[in-house]
Amino acid sequence: MAAKKQKVQEAPSRQAAHSARNRARLIRDAQELLAEIGPSATLEQIATYAEVSPTTIYKYFENKEQLFAAALNEAWVGFLIWANSQKVPGDKLERVLDSGRKLFWARKTHPLFANMLHNCLNQMPDFALQADQGDAKKIFRELAKNGEIKREDFEERYLLWTHIYTGLLKSVFVTQEITPSEAEVAFAIGLSVWGISDSKAKKLISRPLEFAPME
Repeated sequence: MAAKKQKVQEAPSRQAAHSARNRARLIRDAQELLAEIGPSATLEQIATYAEVSPTTIYKYFENKEQLFAAALNEAWVGFLIWANSQKVPGDKLERVLDSGRKLFWARKTHPLFANMLHNCLNQMPDFALQADQGDAKKIFRELAKNGEIKREDFEERYLLWTHIYTGLLKSVFVTQEITPSEAEVAFAIGLSVWGISDSKAKKLISRPLEFAPME
C-alpha cells in the first residue's frame, strides 16, 4: 500500500519535471530565433524551429510576445550573473558600472546574446528602456539614497540616463558606429547626469574589467 502511494506521489513530480524541461527548451529555441531573426519572427516560425506545434507553445506561453520576453529576460539575467560573478575590489557604484561597461563587449563574450540585442534593439527600439524600469532602476535608486549619485530629481535623471545608455547600446550593436572602447568613453561622459565629475568618471572607466570564463 505504501509503495502504491509513493508511485502516485512521484507521478506529478515527473510531470512537472517534464513540463519544466519542455518550457526550458522552448526558451532556448526562442533565444536562438531572436538571435537569428528577431522579435518579428512569427509563431509559426517558432513552432517550425522548435519542431513542435503551435498548440504546444500555447501550453506554456499565452503568445509569442510572452515567450520572447521570457527568453530575453533569461538571457539578460544570465549575462548579469556572469558579469557580477568576479569578486573584484570596489564599492557598489564601481561594480554596477563595471557590469554596464561589460555589456558593450558582449559580441566577444556572449555572441548569441549580442545578436539578440542587435535584433531586439533594431526591431523593438523601446525594449531596453522598458527593461531598465525594473531591477536596474531599483539599484540606481539605492545608489542615490546612499549618496553615491545625485538624489535630487531622480526620475528625470534616470530617464535621461536610460536614453543615453540605450543610445550607446544601439550604436554598438545595431549601427556599429562606435567600438566598445569608444562606448566606454561616452559612458563616462554620460555619468555627469548623476553629478559625477569628469575626473571621477574617467577614473571609474579606467578600472580594468575582469571577465569571468565562459562555461
